[in-house]
Amino acid sequence: MSRAVQCQSCLPWGSWMQLHESLPRSRGTRSVYLCAASVPGITGSYFSRKILRTSSISFTRGCVHYQGGNQERLVRPSSSRHALSHLRNVASSDAIKKHQKSLSAWFSHQPNEERQFGPSFSVDAVHVDPVIRESSLEEILKPSPDLTIQNQLQQSCRQVISLQNLFDVDCCGRQVKNVVLYGTVGTGKSTLVKKMVVDWCHGRLPRFELLIPFSCEDLSHSHAPISLRRLITKKYQHLRDVVPILGTSNLNVLFVLNGLERLNLDFRLAGTELCCDPSEPVPPSAIVVNLLRKYLLPEASIIVTTRPSAVRRIPGKYVGRYAEICGFSDTNLQKLYFQMRLSQPSCIQDGVGSSSGEQENLVEMLSRNLERHNQITAACFLPSYCWLVCTTLHFLYFTKMVPPSQTLTGIYTSFLRLNFSGEVLDSTDPTNISMMKYVAKTVGKLAYEGVMSRKTCFLEDDLQRCFEVEMKTESELNLLEVFRSDVFRFFLSPCVQPGKEHTFVFTIPAMQEYLAALYVVLGEKKTLAQRVGKELSDVVGKVSEDVAVVVNIISKVLPLRFLPVLFNLLKIFPRYFSRLSGKDQDAIAHTMAEELFKEEDYYNDDVLDQINSSILGVEGPMRHPDEVPDDEVFELFPIFMGGILSRRNRAILEQLGCSIKNLAAFEIAKAMKKTVIRNSRKGLPPSELMDYLFFLHEFQNERFTAEAIRSLRTVNLSSIKMTPLKCSVLASVMGTTSHEVEELNLSSCNLDASSLRILFSVLLRCKTLHLQLNSLGPDACKEIRNLLLHDKCMVSSLRLTNNPVGEQGAQYLAEALAGNRSLTRLSLLHTALGDRGAEVLAQHLAKNQHLQELNLGYNSLTDTAALQVVEVAKKHTTLDKVHLYFNDISEDGKRALDSLRMDRDGVRALVFLTAGTDVSDYWSNILNVVQRNLPFWDRERVRQHLSLILQDLESSRRQTANPWRKAKFLRVESEVKKMLGKLQHGTL
Repeated sequence: MSRAVQCQSCLPWGSWMQLHESLPRSRGTRSVYLCAASVPGITGSYFSRKILRTSSISFTRGCVHYQGGNQERLVRPSSSRHALSHLRNVASSDAIKKHQKSLSAWFSHQPNEERQFGPSFSVDAVHVDPVIRESSLEEILKPSPDLTIQNQLQQSCRQVISLQNLFDVDCCGRQVKNVVLYGTVGTGKSTLVKKMVVDWCHGRLPRFELLIPFSCEDLSHSHAPISLRRLITKKYQHLRDVVPILGTSNLNVLFVLNGLERLNLDFRLAGTELCCDPSEPVPPSAIVVNLLRKYLLPEASIIVTTRPSAVRRIPGKYVGRYAEICGFSDTNLQKLYFQMRLSQPSCIQDGVGSSSGEQENLVEMLSRNLERHNQITAACFLPSYCWLVCTTLHFLYFTKMVPPSQTLTGIYTSFLRLNFSGEVLDSTDPTNISMMKYVAKTVGKLAYEGVMSRKTCFLEDDLQRCFEVEMKTESELNLLEVFRSDVFRFFLSPCVQPGKEHTFVFTIPAMQEYLAALYVVLGEKKTLAQRVGKELSDVVGKVSEDVAVVVNIISKVLPLRFLPVLFNLLKIFPRYFSRLSGKDQDAIAHTMAEELFKEEDYYNDDVLDQINSSILGVEGPMRHPDEVPDDEVFELFPIFMGGILSRRNRAILEQLGCSIKNLAAFEIAKAMKKTVIRNSRKGLPPSELMDYLFFLHEFQNERFTAEAIRSLRTVNLSSIKMTPLKCSVLASVMGTTSHEVEELNLSSCNLDASSLRILFSVLLRCKTLHLQLNSLGPDACKEIRNLLLHDKCMVSSLRLTNNPVGEQGAQYLAEALAGNRSLTRLSLLHTALGDRGAEVLAQHLAKNQHLQELNLGYNSLTDTAALQVVEVAKKHTTLDKVHLYFNDISEDGKRALDSLRMDRDGVRALVFLTAGTDVSDYWSNILNVVQRNLPFWDRERVRQHLSLILQDLESSRRQTANPWRKAKFLRVESEVKKMLGKLQHGTL
């Protein structure tokens, strides 16, 4: 029976998942594991930060591990019958079973970063491990080769070793006891170790009778002497009956030490004394050193995870095997990860992504993009970025309603917390600088300069300049070296474009804009005067505080009249320099506003579509390598700046060591308010307006958003593909106020019934509503009926042109007309009503008392239906114009309708371009409607109608003797002939 296990620490560990599926039995009983990558989890006690959940499995080449059968016989230690009996008793003891159950329970919950994107994954899921490559100390210490993606892939495929074989004998036949498992940030160290713990909890590591995990982060916080036995029982109370036999029996124990870079170990005898007694109290670092020395519990096996820079802290003679985690170096592993995660049932909850076909299409598009071996393939070399890609796609596609706190900036901020929370760059450095703060100051500078110069590819010289290598002290150069070995590839990777192999790009394009925004908002972009001003302000302010104490002491000696003068002199300088450094807030606000309304970015796709295409690729023919690429677009940069200032993201960044004060955020918002509101009134193109709304959503400042939106009376989002996410953003932003909207244009926006439900509260406040050229069928008409019957509805003009309304939709609209009190103009041009739909409308029209204009053109109406509508219309108290052109009305029907003219019955029926022996006053309106809708209509049918119109014009012209009227007919005939000619030649 196959079994899947999901574990997570109840302490702030993060969520680890082991996914297992049995294979058909052949030649013995075996189980297969497809190993999956790390995704960050939450930092804290014990293991930190990586999670992964996946679902159904398909076989690919890569890391396939076999367990059971022959391997079990190989790893079982040989001993006497008595010893074997003793081991069995210990392994089956209640204490160890409770320990296993406790460890498993600790991993049973998901971190918040996962829960916000849907329900938990099913228990029957598969865990995909990153590739593990056997290495050596010589290889670790030698200069690294060029960081090209080809080198990464080639290295990862050599000397691959599985997780279960890490403690096998080495090439010299010696039993391996100490294993160092290293990898850069994001490659999957913690997740892989968590999988090992879970495997042991469920009996899938028979080599070890007892597994004891420790977090080096926890151990680094304690310096008080403690014995190994006390340390174990303090962490794991269930083992108090087992601890006394440690070191006195053949119990096969595995210690798991996660995050060795957090500990400063000293293997010199003068620095760390020898200790072989598990009961002797020594500092925790001394326990770790003696365990690795094999002086304490020499029979115990140890696996250590660490970043590359800390590998050399353990002398090579104490390490039996080095193993490097190489991430998803095989693109098949990437595809498998995406297929399993995006195929989860939770991705289509609540009716979003309603068909599995849409899901499969999404996975297929992503797979095709990976096959092109473009930049996303290089990015997903790191399993953490696979998580970010899936999370972003979940945000774009599978979010029904966006919670107020769920933003794209929040995803990236959480992603960085999952990977860097609590991390310092180098624990041996006295500055103790947080890793994220260092990244913001250095990589952020590179990102910002790239954004400002519209550049995404960087040379080695660019890196040298931004890291200021020539100006570094010895300690700063050491930090830079640690960054290069541990973190560099997390943010920057080799470019895969032909001819640019030796340049670097940001691993995920949006990460460049995020780090550039962080660099600006943190105030790292300062003039020299501002930097000096801040430093002097702090120094002088501190001095003035000290002197103030002295003044208080000597006040009894000096005359009182001198004290205020002295004290004010001391306060002048900090106040002056504070004002100077405070100008930085104005500079940040100016940068945000300037970038947000940059005219050179106009008419690009909105940023959500840009993110979507960067992940899924662009469907259609590939760009030729010699073709000049489009200009880079950096519209996420100002949006990220706004998002970083939100309260939630500032709280997360505070945990990362990147502090943004409340006062700074307030001053920035205050400084940019006038500029933003003024520029938003200029009338932005639809894509830029969508970006502006998205910026306000990311900013998460309701008061600011309300003031900015209150002046927005006309909202034109025509031709923007309004996904559920975009509809939610529009509803969220517009929901900060209750002001009336004069006009909302949502034509050609791919709207459906669910979109209207999301936008319901916004639509209620719109006077003129454009919904033409969408996919609004009967279900959507039901929502429109509810809208029009709402007692707070303000819609006075509604255009539903070119929607598949149909007869059933007409029934819902007719019910709406009967009870609505706000609508004055309704356009149902080309909505497939038919005679039955028009008749239903006519039956309910008598109950309406406010409609003034009704357009039923191009709906295949015949004489009977048309006359019925007009007969009802002429009795209506307010309706004076009915559009009936481009319907199947005969000459007799036309004459009957012509007899119901305004001067006789008070209604104008617009049927053809003629009105008896004269030209209709609305001939230009009709031709304009035809020209605007021609791309969406049946061209052959339009050609037939235009031919009939032309014949009718010629006939009416011959019947009149008035030369003025003949001239008008000739003018209209020339316009119709011109339109027919363009139609036949395909130029219209």
